[in-house]
Amino acid sequence: MNKLTEETYMRLALELAKGAQGQTGVNPMVGCVIVRDGRIVGTGAHLRMGSAHAEVHAIRMAGDEAEGSTVYVTLEPCSHHGRTPPCCELLIASRVAKVVVAATDPNPQVAGSGISRLREAGIEVAVGLLEQEARELNEVFNKYIVTGLPFVTLKTASTLDGKIASKSGDSRWITNEASREFVHTLRHRHQAIMVGVGTVLADNPSLTTRLPVPALDPLRVIIDSRLRTPPDARVLHKPGRALIITTEEAAVERRMRLEQNGAEVIAAGAGPEVDLTLAMKLLGERQISSILLEGGGRINGAMLELGLIDKCYLFYAPKIIGGEGAPSNFQFPGQEKMADAVSLRKITVEMFDDNICLVGYPEYQR
Repeated sequence: MNKLTEETYMRLALELAKGAQGQTGVNPMVGCVIVRDGRIVGTGAHLRMGSAHAEVHAIRMAGDEAEGSTVYVTLEPCSHHGRTPPCCELLIASRVAKVVVAATDPNPQVAGSGISRLREAGIEVAVGLLEQEARELNEVFNKYIVTGLPFVTLKTASTLDGKIASKSGDSRWITNEASREFVHTLRHRHQAIMVGVGTVLADNPSLTTRLPVPALDPLRVIIDSRLRTPPDARVLHKPGRALIITTEEAAVERRMRLEQNGAEVIAAGAGPEVDLTLAMKLLGERQISSILLEGGGRINGAMLELGLIDKCYLFYAPKIIGGEGAPSNFQFPGQEKMADAVSLRKITVEMFDDNICLVGYPEYQR
């Protein structure tokens, strides 16, 4: 089979995997395509955490035609017992002839053992077809499974001069409807949305996912060192859960009042400010693998300064508003030299009507 044909099957597997964005929790997105005698006989994707893996769905569809087939899978088949049985054993029992793997699994419980098990059983295995695309698809999983820390995506919306509100605090609406709709797609793809208490006080946001199709409402996380979140804030009274991260110094009576209004309150650090590095660790321990940061300039700046942001979606509207006191995307002490600035790498640009979205990955000076 020529390389072009093989790439076609693997790209189909990648598209199947992408269809489950936002639904797999801490698990990776995986797609699988089974081919026999030049025909696709089975397809599958991992749809949600705890459910059958992509290989299982594809094998079930293929039935007896799985024997002697070639299996294209975007991530190394698992070899360990987790919430589901190991896929390696299913492929072996189905007597497939060959398995083409896009990327090996960074999970220390797998890390090549799935490939080794297939080869031991006499199955031909090829590794690395469209590997880069497969790794980018699972950038969240790849970080979380190795570090235990969530992958943090920053979203900002600003004017061309970098303002996220006017000098009076007005911020509705900077970007257009197309940009705002895409942000709801981003919310659906993440397990948590995080803001600072300043955003709650200024905008009283709902932080829910509003799409024309059924979507998931992520955990809403508020960083609030002194528990200034109003008990009647919308963020506490919408579908889904709200988690407030504060410090050990926070007033007990305020904590109790917020808990009575449906919030969960936890402490990250002794104070006076929330320890954001510890907060990320605590969220990771709760199996939150992805966070969409939609904060104001202060929390954006603090997270960037600590090197805690992994990816940026920077939306710009074709507007200039000025204002010496108008808040900007990032507010932090900053660097003395331009050479020490945080740069973005792997830049892509997307257009949402007349809005520009710059997507990139921060490169920190260590």
